Amino acid sequence: MSEQALQLKEVIDNCNRGAKIITISSGKGGVGKSNIAANLAVCLSASGKKVVLVDADMSLGNIDVIMNCCGKYNISHLLDGRKTIEDIIHTGPQGVDVICGASGMENLADISEFQRQRMLKELSRLQEDYDVILIDNAAGISRSVIGFCIACHHSLVVTTPEATAMTDAYAMIKVLVKNGFQGRISLIVNMADSIVEGRKIYRQISKVATRFLGVNVYDAGVLLKDPRLCIAVRNRRPVVLAYPKAPITRCFAALTSKLGTSPAVLQQQNFFRKVADYFF
Repeated sequence: MSEQALQLKEVIDNCNRGAKIITISSGKGGVGKSNIAANLAVCLSASGKKVVLVDADMSLGNIDVIMNCCGKYNISHLLDGRKTIEDIIHTGPQGVDVICGASGMENLADISEFQRQRMLKELSRLQEDYDVILIDNAAGISRSVIGFCIACHHSLVVTTPEATAMTDAYAMIKVLVKNGFQGRISLIVNMADSIVEGRKIYRQISKVATRFLGVNVYDAGVLLKDPRLCIAVRNRRPVVLAYPKAPITRCFAALTSKLGTSPAVLQQQNFFRKVADYFF
């Protein structure tokens, strides 16, 4: 191999080292976003990916409950300098690493310059160590939620068949477009009574987004309503592990295979640096 070819290979290898960043968001609360994040993380890990799940809800995070992570440290301990990134990572089911959200923090923009620099230094290391970083966003369209979305490679927007959830999902897509999001936007229809119903809802939102926003919204998949999901949450287990043969588990498997998790190519700026630039 020539020297020029070796140099090109090195450039490509370096570009392919960055983790793929996926955010999971919803305009409306109560649509099952955190359950989707937890179960998707487990499925990705089972497929051979090294996954870290970050609970980005700074006031009402609940990933620790769904993943049954009993560690007492969370992202607030990283921000105030008491702990390192290694200290706040907890091992969840199927080998998924979990960073629990803080409690009572209203806005990332309120943190000090010292906290900002520390957060960047510590969290940026995640991109070198993982194949996929899943960000479970808080509900709504706050500045922190949009900041994480704008910086990611793939934004998954969750809705349900409820009219209010559909309206809020479209609002989320609209905000992403207006803020210049350059990544891929996909829609997940959760709690559908049937695949047919879910795909109909996807087509409705996708058609409106194309017509009025000029953006393609991709079909991530449909997750069927399943009472076993609530049972699994009560038992603090991801439903894909509690009921591996259930229809909802097959839906999550289909969602995982659709996503594609090849590393980001030619990533020009660190994800967490882009998040900080948006906030500050």
